[in-house]
Amino acid sequence: MRLTQSMCTIAECAPGGDGPASARPRLVKIAVVGGSGVGKTALVVRFLTRRFIGDYERNAGNLYSRHIQVDGEMLAIQVQDTPGVQIHEHSLDCNEQLNRCIRWADALVIVFSITDYKSFELLSHLYHHVRQLHPGSMVPVVIVANKADLLHIKEVEPQQGLQLANMLGCTFYEVSVSENYNNVFNAFHLLCKEVNKQQITSTPERRRTSLIPRPKSPNMQDLKRRFKQALSAKVRTVTSV
Repeated sequence: MRLTQSMCTIAECAPGGDGPASARPRLVKIAVVGGSGVGKTALVVRFLTRRFIGDYERNAGNLYSRHIQVDGEMLAIQVQDTPGVQIHEHSLDCNEQLNRCIRWADALVIVFSITDYKSFELLSHLYHHVRQLHPGSMVPVVIVANKADLLHIKEVEPQQGLQLANMLGCTFYEVSVSENYNNVFNAFHLLCKEVNKQQITSTPERRRTSLIPRPKSPNMQDLKRRFKQALSAKVRTVTSV
């Protein structure tokens, strides 16, 4: 309950309100996915609050918000925490809620634990599932190996995670959510920069599209036609006189 109250305070800073759209920070939406027990919620809370809380209730898929400055621009970040994923009969067991979260996201963090080899085996399945739900889109993906401090019970070597990330074309971070904030921040910061870059690049195209003149109203065209007819008739009358 303390976690929920704390995160609601952060969410109050989310953009919206009645101000003009141009005055609101650009929105970046990030989903965090991975197996059960890999530390997804701890990762999200560490990024948002800089704090580490060891125990959490079972994840209900909460959405959290904060503001962050990237390259001198203030961005509104929304981070979607998601329930753990499992493999069922050699395929991912993904419900529609998780699929909606992935489709919603501008970028994703795929998390595994170095103490759980099964969570590592999920990586490539999750990555390809993300690509299927974002066809034709190069949505940025970062792979995070969590629990780097638990070397005495590790089941996955850091090099394995790095090699797989390189093969998939993703950036890789090894982190200890409980002991270090920097790499946690760097992973999210990188995604924010990538999404912001994509949004800035696509903005001119949207602006050019918005400048294309809309079809004129049929009523306005009819009014102009009638005005020209009346004007022509008046000219003919004056000429005949």
